[in-house]
Amino acid sequence: MAEKASKIETATRLSRNLALLNAGSNITIDIATPAGQKNKFRTTFIGYLPKQYVLVQFPDSSKLGNFSQYIKQGTAVTVRGLIEGHEGAIVAFVSVVKQTLQLPSRIMVLDFPHTVSLHQLRSAIRIDTNIIGKVKIDDLYWNTTITDLSISGCHLDVANGEKLVLAEDKDVEIVVEGVEGTGNIKLIGRICNLKQLSSGVSFGVKFNSNCKEQVVDLLNYALTESAE
Repeated sequence: MAEKASKIETATRLSRNLALLNAGSNITIDIATPAGQKNKFRTTFIGYLPKQYVLVQFPDSSKLGNFSQYIKQGTAVTVRGLIEGHEGAIVAFVSVVKQTLQLPSRIMVLDFPHTVSLHQLRSAIRIDTNIIGKVKIDDLYWNTTITDLSISGCHLDVANGEKLVLAEDKDVEIVVEGVEGTGNIKLIGRICNLKQLSSGVSFGVKFNSNCKEQVVDLLNYALTESAE
């Protein structure tokens, strides 16, 4: 059973857990317009001063579009980032824009949050993804889409992969190319729960235990890629 997110009180443990989110870490911010339109943007966590404020880099202006006008004092922002522990965790909190700065760069100053949710990346917690990659089965590479991801495994869709219906229990290598800051990510695992679809096949992959570092890199990519 998935472990529920735990609420952590600001006055006692929030600062310590925010400290695990290193300066320069990739994060996503969720912004909603007054009309209810929502979007996610990838940006960078700068740092914080306990009980006072959190500093976040403005997202790339070319990605913000019309949402740039809504990043102003009083706007509610949800922040999510990946921190690394024994298995990794996602930390998330809701805050409000306190002010914006133009120098030394475009920075959002957020009110220091009252609570933070810490989601452990256990095997039962999966992140919905749409990551394009390749999967190597029997020395042949197939184009694939990673549709969800967890610390222990993932789910793949392979279009026109009808020839793979007998591939259950086979070892595979998954390659995601050109990940920012990491390069190519390679994961080794074994196929399970293979199903034939009208458009191809879908199957789960259980990762080998020795590729946990690469899985955390891919989870970090998955967390931020959706905000591109």
